[in-house]
Amino acid sequence: MQPYIDRILKINLPPRQSAFLWGARKTGKSTYLKKCFPQSLVYDFLKTDLFFELSKRPSLLRERLLAKDNKTLNYPVILDEVQKVPQVLDEIHWLIENKGLRFILCGSSARKLKRGKANLLGGRAWRYEMFPFVSAELKDFNLLHVLNSGMIPAHYLNKNSKKALTAYTQDYLKEEVFAEGLTRNIPAFSRFFEAIGYSHGELINYSNIARECGVDSKTVKEYYQILVDTLLGRMIDPFKRRQNRRVISATPKFYLFDVGVAGAIINRRLNEEKGELFGKAFEHLIFMEIAAYNSYNELDYRINFWRTKHGLEVDFILGEGEVAIEVKSMSRIDKRDLRPMAAFIEEYSPRKALVVCNEKEERVHGQIQIMPYRKFLRDLWEGKIIH
Repeated sequence: MQPYIDRILKINLPPRQSAFLWGARKTGKSTYLKKCFPQSLVYDFLKTDLFFELSKRPSLLRERLLAKDNKTLNYPVILDEVQKVPQVLDEIHWLIENKGLRFILCGSSARKLKRGKANLLGGRAWRYEMFPFVSAELKDFNLLHVLNSGMIPAHYLNKNSKKALTAYTQDYLKEEVFAEGLTRNIPAFSRFFEAIGYSHGELINYSNIARECGVDSKTVKEYYQILVDTLLGRMIDPFKRRQNRRVISATPKFYLFDVGVAGAIINRRLNEEKGELFGKAFEHLIFMEIAAYNSYNELDYRINFWRTKHGLEVDFILGEGEVAIEVKSMSRIDKRDLRPMAAFIEEYSPRKALVVCNEKEERVHGQIQIMPYRKFLRDLWEGKIIH
């Protein structure tokens, strides 16, 4: 049995308050809820008998809950994979309003609910998101292991993470999208899924990807939106505090939700802490840590990137230009590596300018802090980078 690792996410619900907990499959939502709410009733819609019963008669949920004693209903009722039975949301709404019950509605995608115009409870449920593991949750943080296995709990803790990742990417992820009926062109979406592995973390060229997949650019944009809605990836837009012809201001980037999944799509295996593939994975890891910290601490700051048409680029701009972060995988940062950050500082004067890298000791070059990644991750989760 795999050990339980305490998660940073905290769900504290006051009386009469419900919540949605979203997250990609296998990020640990169900395990977390069982650990944190051991006395709660759980309805799991992955169980086919329950799924068919409540799909046909959603009112059964109300009738069964009204038969429970008050002590049982003092705890929030957990509905797992709620997107599979959107019809029950009207019943949940009624129970919240008329009986004061609390619910935690757990799922891997709100897309089906939104598209079907399901009842999303009109603000009666707070929104939480579960990410894969983050560095602050792990005692032993081995960089190459993390980049190869990823941070999805079942993969990170699996001695044969390569096989687990292969199954997850080749079978599960695409099947998840197909089973939800989110796209009908299965061959084109399969080609798209493979294509994003190579363009991951780069400026998106919709036309090139459309050509590879045999569909038009509009369809490719829709495919990206499916991945965002199912929490399998995130777009980040260019930073544009003011109009500037020298700066790219329209083309976004896309990052998958887990560094191991991104590597499995292109069959990447890293054996040393150097090279282009290591650099891309290293940058991806830093992005996911920033995104998770932002979400778990409910800071809601924007994450952008900055790039000029001459190729100068700073990987992540937080807030309104408050913090600029450039990720370099090298173990030695030279002066020429600092040119993009220096250009951004001259233009926008951020409060902090950090180069996160693989150097052994922290140092300062002018207004730029050159920071080993371990110290950056520690400072991030201690609230010292942005808060």
